[in-house]
Amino acid sequence: MLADRTGRIFIDSDTVIIEKTGAGIDLIFEIEGEEGFRKRESKVMEELTRLHGIVLATGGGAVLDDKNRKYLAERGYVIYLKASAEQLLRRTARDNRRPLLQTTDRLGTIREILARRESIYEDLADWTINTDKQAAKQIVNRICRKIDSL
Repeated sequence: MLADRTGRIFIDSDTVIIEKTGAGIDLIFEIEGEEGFRKRESKVMEELTRLHGIVLATGGGAVLDDKNRKYLAERGYVIYLKASAEQLLRRTARDNRRPLLQTTDRLGTIREILARRESIYEDLADWTINTDKQAAKQIVNRICRKIDSL
């Protein structure tokens, strides 16, 4: 929605990885492990962050790599769309393509992931928006107002 509203191109880094490898994220994790996936992700992040006029959606773990954080911070404006563990559980309830969430305690896993990553997200972000009680259109409106004021 943000890309459409601002006339930019939307790119999802995970989709690019899938297109480049011809394999789903879950299969890459199965064959190469998280380390192999993160190497692929970092290469794609280096390429995508060089592009201009895009809205880039990254996988949640992309920020775990120092180089990716550097690319994002130096080459773009980073917005952290913050959500509670409970909201993330609702959003991912039917998604079985996320290897890290294939556990018997999905909510517990989400909480653990947030505990490890949230400070990284907040430190990297130029702006954080709590998305729990807002519709996507409201969030896009807020972002557009912010962009207009920059």
